[in-house]
Amino acid sequence: MEPFSTDLLKSKVVLITGGATGLGRAMGERFISLGANLAIASRREAVLAKAAEEMSSATSAVFYKCCDVRDPAQVSELITAVENHFGHVDILVNNAAGNFISPTERLSPKAVDAVLNIVLHGTFYTTLEVGKRWIEQGKGGTMLNIVTTYASTGSGYVVPSAAAKAGVLALTRSLAVEWAPYGIRQVAIAPGPFPTEGAWSRLAPTPELEEKMIGRVPLKRVGNKEELANLAAFLISDFASYMNGEVVTIDGGEWLQGAGQFNSLSEVTSKQWDDLAEMTRKGKG
Repeated sequence: MEPFSTDLLKSKVVLITGGATGLGRAMGERFISLGANLAIASRREAVLAKAAEEMSSATSAVFYKCCDVRDPAQVSELITAVENHFGHVDILVNNAAGNFISPTERLSPKAVDAVLNIVLHGTFYTTLEVGKRWIEQGKGGTMLNIVTTYASTGSGYVVPSAAAKAGVLALTRSLAVEWAPYGIRQVAIAPGPFPTEGAWSRLAPTPELEEKMIGRVPLKRVGNKEELANLAAFLISDFASYMNGEVVTIDGGEWLQGAGQFNSLSEVTSKQWDDLAEMTRKGKG
């Protein structure tokens, strides 16, 4: 059953970082089906090109451009390219992310930076670039940030991600007040377990960890991408225009059952961590 009118996002120009795979792609496909003009960005051109070709329809061609959100210069070039192609940007979805499980004492500064630079700095750079342009152009817009439930609670074994997502959550709530006079609206989604190929290989690399993660959810299942995409479509639509600074949790009740999504990993032995680290490296490849 279709919950929305097919013109819910008609003529809206939406830019999604990390939009070629996983939840980013699922949101993009949903937005297109509701009339949006879509631009996607990520670091891998071949993946972007393939996704854009597969996502495009007879009436809506997906624009894509390589961009490493860790580099402010590339972010600026991305926004300029999208504006040149579509004329403007209406909605920014900050979805690009990176994460993996590890005891914190095993992390190197480089490993910490790998997460913080994408999640916190990348989101901030993209938000700042788009926001400055909207303010200069005298137009409003909507920014949707993908955070996590443990952005509020914290969680062991994903500490760089928890710290970075907490920063994004603070950014969302801060700018909801500061930029509201310019007509710029901030919203966020805090997902629980949603299996995607990239994230799952790093966060639940064994059947045992996957089973444990699902067992934490009162509904005893993971989320499906369509559920998150429909929520995102509503939040960026004009029907949610009075929602500002709100973070919507979609996790089957997981965080209510126990804070810290990965705290149960304290049961993993040192030898098992060695094995998991090897699996994670293979998954990243």
